Amino acid sequence: MIDVRPFNTLGGANHGWLNAKHHFSFANYYDPNRMGWGRLRVWNDDEIGPKSGFPPHPHADMEIITYVRTGAITHQDSMGNQGRTGAGDVQVMSAGTGVRHAEYNMEDELTTLFQIWIETDRPGAEPSWGQREFPKSDRSGKFTVVASGDPADEALKINADAKVLAATLKAGESLSYELKSGRRAYLVPAVGQVDVNGTQLNARDGAGIIDEAVITITAKEDAELVMVDSL
Repeated sequence: MIDVRPFNTLGGANHGWLNAKHHFSFANYYDPNRMGWGRLRVWNDDEIGPKSGFPPHPHADMEIITYVRTGAITHQDSMGNQGRTGAGDVQVMSAGTGVRHAEYNMEDELTTLFQIWIETDRPGAEPSWGQREFPKSDRSGKFTVVASGDPADEALKINADAKVLAATLKAGESLSYELKSGRRAYLVPAVGQVDVNGTQLNARDGAGIIDEAVITITAKEDAELVMVDSL
């Protein structure tokens, strides 16, 4: 089953400095039919204006993954971490027992990103933060795991039985992904139109996928893909 959530049906709010679209219920957007997808609780599509951002605010017991699409985000937190994550790269924060953080667009251009929250498997864990570059050339034509609860993946570590994956496809290229029984995938093309097991997705549409043993994605035009595989 593939449940398509077209971009133009997403909830959201435009705060001037922040234009946010929500794939699932978040903040003032509430839809009882869009509360999450398994353990995936939040997928926000954020556009953050230059020289603006999220001031310090708290989180606890959530795995928060930020995939930067264009521009860059600069992170600061109460653990003393600071870092800049540029386009195509990823940062993760395990909020654990509690952490305050700020995310600023210090650039002179618009920053766009996906903010993804996954329910933790380790409530009360020590909070942590990490950042890593993921060159697009390394994930051309294939999925690369960028964050995972499985140490064997050699990706950014999260405290959840989940994987965040990214890929790029040239127009006409295809890739396939095996979705194990009982697991769910949520796929969003950051760029480009794709076909997913016969279902069309446009850029920034979401697709909740379950009970599909193999997911085959064909790019109708050059595409950049982000997907979560979780319980």
